Amino acid sequence: MTSFAGQPQARPQAQTGSPAATIDWARVRADFPLLQREVNGKPLLYFDSANTGQKPASVIETVDMFYRRHNANVSRAVHTLGSEATEAYEAARAKLASFTNVRADDLILCSGTTFAINLVAYSWALPRLGPGDTILLTRMEHHANIVPWQLVAARTGVTIKVAEITPEGALDLDALYAALTPDVKLLGLAHVSNVLGTVNPVREICREARRRGIVTVVDGSQALPHMPVDIAAIGSDFYAFTGHKMCGPTGTGVLWARREHLDAMPPFLGGGEMIKEVRFDGTVFNDAPHKFEAGTPNIAGHIGLGAAVDYLSSLGMANVAAREAELLAHFQEELRAVEGLRIIGTAPAKAAVVSFLLEGTHAHDLATLLDLEGVAVRSGHHCAHPLMQFFGVAATCRASLAFYNTHEEVERFIAALHKVRKLLG
Repeated sequence: MTSFAGQPQARPQAQTGSPAATIDWARVRADFPLLQREVNGKPLLYFDSANTGQKPASVIETVDMFYRRHNANVSRAVHTLGSEATEAYEAARAKLASFTNVRADDLILCSGTTFAINLVAYSWALPRLGPGDTILLTRMEHHANIVPWQLVAARTGVTIKVAEITPEGALDLDALYAALTPDVKLLGLAHVSNVLGTVNPVREICREARRRGIVTVVDGSQALPHMPVDIAAIGSDFYAFTGHKMCGPTGTGVLWARREHLDAMPPFLGGGEMIKEVRFDGTVFNDAPHKFEAGTPNIAGHIGLGAAVDYLSSLGMANVAAREAELLAHFQEELRAVEGLRIIGTAPAKAAVVSFLLEGTHAHDLATLLDLEGVAVRSGHHCAHPLMQFFGVAATCRASLAFYNTHEEVERFIAALHKVRKLLG
């Protein structure tokens, strides 16, 4: 079945909100070609979806179809290919808006969360903040929600403060709210920690910040793949997420912003498509979101991201969340039985992300040996140096599951872990 521009459609699996058990998860897994391959002579066991999610065939075919039959630039040509490309690209924006319950013209399509947060830093924060102002960040932030603010601080004299976490890896909400003092102009926080899997109560936090007149920037990279996300209900000022973690192509992402910010912010980049008229004595900029989308975008990538949204919607994100909760419960139960293993991050509200260490073993060595068993996990600091420092470790192994994983794979992972543990003595 195809839609406009020959775009393959996701096969319907279940209605949103229906029990996850009604979905044939083995059939869902078969939609992901890469999961069928072997690594080092072993069936691939991919537990690295927090790093990047795998792509269903419908997404791969959509990108392929665009380049084979519809490749043209968007918003520039009146010929048939140009019209088809533009229609499919803007249709993807509309799908993303519906998926997150916001208006399409409040979504900026960009390369990912890192670009999105930098856009806010340079277009919103840099012209407005100065000495005496404070940016508050949480201990669990990814570097993408730390470094841009440091660059702003270096140029403006803004102070950066940190909201700490509990030993379990949850935000200390009392301390966070106490830190929302009048000098704080912006709060940056992760919806879900990429290291701990902690799901933060962003709706409550944004409500408290808004009561105090503080602008909020939420990093939703690790939330969109795992659960239903209603950006309008969250109530932030900015919300950023990345396409490749939610079954879409790399180099895709979204920044949502309140309309009053979009209208007031100057463009971040200058060039084609973000203008209405250019003269040497001045330029009239386009309306948002297009004034923030200079140059030729990742057209095929975002059309592919639209296909990923179709696919996830066909499953129902409530079903995805329920499936991953089952896998996570099984996985953590098995891990706790492994002698000498320490789980980093035990907050009660967690997505399917588990960081851990094995006593006497460096995380990189453990990940390398697991790879020999066909197991893919990430090792390192996970772009979260301040969080590693809090827990007193240089690195962890991180296993991150998705709905296309299986309970059998959980058992295979534990068997591989025991095998590696014996090898390490």
